[in-house]
Amino acid sequence: MTRLNGKTAVITGGATGIGRAAAKRFIEEGAFVFIFGRRQEALDAAVADLGSNARAVKGSVSDLADLDRLYAAVKAERGTLDIVFANAGVGSQLPLGKITAEHIDEVFDTNVKGSIFTVQKALPLMGPGGSIILTASSAATTGAPAYSAYSASKAAVRNLARSWAEDLKGTGIRVNVLSPGLTTTEHALEVLGEEGMEAIRAFASMTPLQRMGDPAELGAAAAFLASSDSSFMTASEVSVDGGLSQI
Repeated sequence: MTRLNGKTAVITGGATGIGRAAAKRFIEEGAFVFIFGRRQEALDAAVADLGSNARAVKGSVSDLADLDRLYAAVKAERGTLDIVFANAGVGSQLPLGKITAEHIDEVFDTNVKGSIFTVQKALPLMGPGGSIILTASSAATTGAPAYSAYSASKAAVRNLARSWAEDLKGTGIRVNVLSPGLTTTEHALEVLGEEGMEAIRAFASMTPLQRMGDPAELGAAAAFLASSDSSFMTASEVSVDGGLSQI
């Protein structure tokens, strides 16, 4: 398939997990992809795997100067930008009663502030037909014990798309939300910790499909939202969570 032939994409959190799977799918469908992330080693490994249609820029979505460097690199090599997948995110467990200001700052700086400025700084390079994809989460709908800060940040991300669809009227740029459930990414397994396999089985049993998601499945959904196949969608949410948030 070549639904993204000739398109230029930016994927934050693109070195691993869902971001890397999306980068792979976008390139397979004809796109040129800039991946953005904080760890140079992971970025280098991703580019080696993704091939000549991938570039890597190191930085954090919570650092506005880093985002400026990202888009300067896009403009210098490609001139314009068609797809922004604001996928970078963090999450960790802290129950009510133990939440700290530092925890809130970390989660909201990355998930909310990072998403806002990833998109806002991309807009001067975008035009009609552009697609913005925000990564939210099934937790934004269902909630989860000890994940209140994370769940709240992802609910905020979901609402950004609703407001931005109004802000972007007349531009021809669409904005939609991709909401994963528990997916077998490196980060998810790290967060689950020593009891990871037990937690995986527990989460899997909660979904109608009785399993966790694969990053490639999220990458496929992101490619749909990036392409003209979703041309009459904006402010919408695509849940790829095995039905977890729907029952």
